[in-house]
Amino acid sequence: MAKFMVQANYTDKGLEGLLKEGGSKRREAVDHAVKSLGGTLEAFYFAFGEADVVGIADMPDNVSAAAFALLVTRAGGATVKTTVLITPEEADQATQKTMDYRPPGGLPGVEVHL
Repeated sequence: MAKFMVQANYTDKGLEGLLKEGGSKRREAVDHAVKSLGGTLEAFYFAFGEADVVGIADMPDNVSAAAFALLVTRAGGATVKTTVLITPEEADQATQKTMDYRPPGGLPGVEVHL
């Protein structure tokens, strides 16, 4: 399973639904949607700032996470921003990778180590 942070912002239509049903019902609806795609909802919070809602979900794959974002947005109650999350151990693995890379502007290629 892959872990994703999902940030959502309500549309006017979504705010009407939130005011009518309350926050707990929205969390239940999101939990159900995530489960229907084979995932689990780890956390769900309402927020002040850039996002109205922040959630953490374990999803089977990127395709399932993309489907969630597309379908929620298509439903019209919210817009969704999805961020792939990695564990500290995955970050450790990333720091051990090397690559051949040519920077823009015709600079000579180099092998890059972190």
